[in-house]
Amino acid sequence: MAEQFVAKASEFQNGDRQIIRVGEDEIGIFKHEGKYYAYSNFCLHQGGPACEGLTIAGVKEKLRDDKTSVGLYFDENSMHFVCPWHGYEYDMFSGEQVADRRLKLKKYNVVQKGDEVYVVA
Repeated sequence: MAEQFVAKASEFQNGDRQIIRVGEDEIGIFKHEGKYYAYSNFCLHQGGPACEGLTIAGVKEKLRDDKTSVGLYFDENSMHFVCPWHGYEYDMFSGEQVADRRLKLKKYNVVQKGDEVYVVA
């Protein structure tokens, strides 16, 4: 596997994403809280651009002891990205589809060398 240049680290801010092409594949690279995450940009639902939609905190439900709902809230410890075609939502930390954790996008390693960020593909 070869390293493909993504961007200068100094120009890749938290919350940014880059989409790059490596051969026939597109890869989405995210920077969140100083860490990099990279996944196939091919949505498992119908092949849409999985990494190009919204990035949002995960939505959780607060439950009482009797399991009745108190309401929904955004969990800042959970980050998701959403395919813009049909709303398939993926966990940024694992690449899992949040409604069915058995489904996962292909994950790529990201390395930083000095001020340069590379994806291993």
